[in-house]
Amino acid sequence: MTTLSFEKALADLEKIVEKLEKGDLPLNESLVLFEKGVKLARYLREELEKAEKKIEILLKDEKGEVKEKPFKLEEEASSEEEEEPSEPEKDEDLPF
Repeated sequence: MTTLSFEKALADLEKIVEKLEKGDLPLNESLVLFEKGVKLARYLREELEKAEKKIEILLKDEKGEVKEKPFKLEEEASSEEEEEPSEPEKDEDLPF
């Protein structure tokens, strides 16, 4: 499963879930699909954890500490900017 892309694994897992949710499969086939789904879910979780670690490395400050900032969707951020003007970010807030 190491050559499988994240997107392909996610699409495969979604298809498995759809098939299992229908409930019209024989027990043995359901078990095989369930097992494959568990393996895909583990792979996806591992890939997400790797990505999270890479992001933490990129966000470390000069002291090696990760500065946490709340995540905002672009829609939320733009609507908040329209409501009240915010102060420009200071250079000390940059991770590099």
